Parts: sequence; structure tokens; C-alpha cells
Amino acid sequence: MKFTSLHPVKSYCEIFQKGLLTRLALMGLGGLAMLYARWRIMGTGPPAFTEVDNPASFEENVFLRIVNYNYYYCLNAWLLLCPWWLCFDWSMGCVPLIKSATDWRMGWLLLLWCFLIGLIKQALYSPDRQRRRTTTLALVLLVVPFLPACNVFFRVGFVIAERVLYLSSAGYCLLLAFAFGHCCYRWSKYRNLLRVCMLVLLCFYMARSALRSHQWQSEKRLFTSALSVCPLNAKVHYNVGKNLADRGNTTAAIGYYREAVRLHPTYVHAMNNLGNIMKERNELIEAEQLLTAAVAIQPDFAAAWMNLGIVRNSMRKYEDAEYSYLNAIRFRKKYPDCYYNLGRLYADQNRHVDALNAWRNATMLKPDHSLAWNNMVILLDNTGNLGQAELIGREALRLLPKDPTIMFSLANVLGKLQKYKESEGFFLRALQINPNAASFHGNLAVLYHRWGKLELAEKHYELSLNLDPEAPGTRDNYNMLRRKMDQLKQLTP
Repeated sequence: MKFTSLHPVKSYCEIFQKGLLTRLALMGLGGLAMLYARWRIMGTGPPAFTEVDNPASFEENVFLRIVNYNYYYCLNAWLLLCPWWLCFDWSMGCVPLIKSATDWRMGWLLLLWCFLIGLIKQALYSPDRQRRRTTTLALVLLVVPFLPACNVFFRVGFVIAERVLYLSSAGYCLLLAFAFGHCCYRWSKYRNLLRVCMLVLLCFYMARSALRSHQWQSEKRLFTSALSVCPLNAKVHYNVGKNLADRGNTTAAIGYYREAVRLHPTYVHAMNNLGNIMKERNELIEAEQLLTAAVAIQPDFAAAWMNLGIVRNSMRKYEDAEYSYLNAIRFRKKYPDCYYNLGRLYADQNRHVDALNAWRNATMLKPDHSLAWNNMVILLDNTGNLGQAELIGREALRLLPKDPTIMFSLANVLGKLQKYKESEGFFLRALQINPNAASFHGNLAVLYHRWGKLELAEKHYELSLNLDPEAPGTRDNYNMLRRKMDQLKQLTP
């Protein structure tokens, strides 16, 4: 009898093992490459977090720090079990720290670890091999994806982040399904009741998912939904206020910004936004106080320095305003809007060369800064430098060929240079883009008036007055044109 050789089976095992090892090696190298890329993107160092991001990690007492970390784990476990209290941000006092061992919340820690120890015991010592394998897999899926967010290996920048539970939810679902099957087998006479309970639970999860998806459809619903979950979170009030302000409801936004500052007195972004609203409402004293406090708390807050400069400029505190603008530029080198506002300050002080230099810096940093280009043309026009104003206007239009305000300003310059045809062309192009601008019609009428095209001048004067009856100077110019036309009619035989 001839026996079949076992060498082919052995070779297949070797090939399988080699293939498995190759795949594992490739996955390991890919993971290391991704970690290295992430490390490079982060600037080859860990990110800097503040106490408001993760207050437990800044607790000096090691015992309390560990206790609070474990309390965070309890909250994450509860979100898996009952995802009812969901919030887009859990920082800034949303979860008060446990400060003593007598805090009633310590009971949740004991319950969590009793449950985990029970699962580990089942995974290691259960006589049922299938139960051991299933429990082990569920624990791995539950715990391993959560490890980077557990504050053990490095500090994370959040208290709770619901996104870190996406993968862990697979372990929870496996545990739930296995527990349901085990209960149905163990208590077969209650199987129908267990099925009803599972169906109710699934319906609850589906309804909660649908509701949460609806809340995520707009910032307003998302931010407002967090108020009932984390009323002590200053960032929640800040985001609700910002959303209201962005939609034009500044009156309601003020209340939320004030509450954010009350809950977190060093919240500089809330102070800055509230200061801006006060500035727009011409409540300059309070605006200055808020912005001054913001830069005192965070001296490198460039946006607050710039806004403080705008407020001080409005209060005619020119030296203080200049100091504020220069500080903003010192802390943010590339800040075109600040250069623009600095130029406005210099223009108010009749420091024309400094204003032009500031606006030029703004356009160098941001070539499409329409306001800076337009202000340069207007300033040169007002100071009689018409040739230079024309050059700047043409340069601006090469970069912003569809900007009607620059066309308008350049048309005014060309009209004063008696380049009537070119001036008319720019006026008409500006009107094609913005046909309801009363000033465009009024200045085009002035051009026709000078040019001697009186009927066209009359037409555009009337269009300007229909759009804005109170337009300064337009009524006087129109009356002057009417008198001139009447005189010409009397002289005509």
C-alpha cells in the first residue's frame, strides 16, 4: 500500500503562516506610518490643552485624578447604555469634578468595575468555550478602541467625546446580543417577554438616533439641545449666542454671552464677541471694558486687540487705538484687516502717507481686500493725487475685475481727469452689477452734467432721487441742471 505524503499539507500551513505574517507586518508598518504622519502634522509634539478642556487631568491630587478619570469612564458607559444626554461639548464645568471620597458618584465607579471584573471572569474562567470567546471579543471591541481616550497614555483634550464610542459600541452590541440569546435560552418560558423588551429597546435606540440626527441638521438645534444637558457649560452658552448673533438676533445673543462670561469669567472669546456687539450698539464704554479684560487675560489675543483699537478709535482715543492695532499686528504678523483699520485711524488723523502704507500692507497680505484698495483710491482722489489714484484703481481692478465699488471710485477719478468716455464705461459696468445704487446714478449724472449730456444727466439724477430722495447734493445738482436746461430752452429760437 502506498501512503500519501503529508508534505503538501505542511507546505500549505507554511504558506498560510507566511501570508498571515506578511499581512500583519504590512498592517503594522501602515499603522506606524500613519502614526508618524500624524506626529508630523501635530508639529512633532503633543498638543497643548488647557484646564477647561480636561479639568481632571490638571488635578494635583493623584487619587482624585484617578477617581475622576474613572467617573468619566462611567459616563461613557452610561452613554452606551442610555444615549439620552448627548452634548456637542462636555468641557467647561459640564461635568463637575469629584472632590472627596464621600461624593455619592463614587458608587458608579464601584458598579462599573464590578461589571468589568465580572466580564473578565467570564472571559477567562467560563466553562463554556463559546462564551469565553464571545466575551473576550466583546471586551476587546469595547475596551481597546477606547484606550487612546482614557487619559492613561497621554492627556486628551476633552472630558467626554461621543465620537470615541463609535467603535466601542460594536463591543456593546455584541455583549447585548449574546446576553439576550443567553437569557432566552436560560429562561425559555419568558422568551416572548424578553423579545418584547429587546424590541422596545431597539425602538428606543432608533427613535433617539432619529432625534439626534434631526438636531444635527442645524447649528441652532444642535447648540440649543445642549442647554438642557450641560447648563453649566460656558461654551454651550457661547455657541448659542454666536449662532443668534450670526443670524442677526444680537439682543438675544447678549444674554447668552453674559451667561458664558458669568460661568467662566476668563472666557476671552465670549468677552470679545460681547464687546463687538456692544461696539455695534455704540455702548463703547462697556465694549472697551470687556475687550481690555480679554487682552489682560490673554495678552496674545490679536483679534481682541484689533477690536479694542476700533472701539478706542471710535472714542477718539487715537494713541491708545494705535497701540492696540500695533499689538494685534505684533501677535499676528499677517493680519490684513488690522492693517486696514490702522489705515483708517491714520486717515482720521490726516496722516495720509501712513494710511496709504497701512492699506498697501493690507493688500499685499490679502490682494482681494476690496476695502483697502477702495480707500487708497478715495484718499488719493481727495488729496488731489489723481494720476496715482488712477494707477491704484486700475491695479485694483486687475485683481478684482467685478468689484463695483472700485469701478465707481475709479470712474470718479477719471471724470475729474476729463476722461469722460472711460469714466462713463466704468460707471455703466458698476451699474450693471448694482443697478440700485443711488450714488452710482448720482455720480454718473454729475459726469454727464460736466460732459454736456444734459438729458442723460437728468435721467440719472431722477433715478438716483427715486432710489434715495435724501441723497446729499443730488437734489441741488438736479435743480441746477433744471435751471440750466430752462435757460437753454429760452435761448433756443
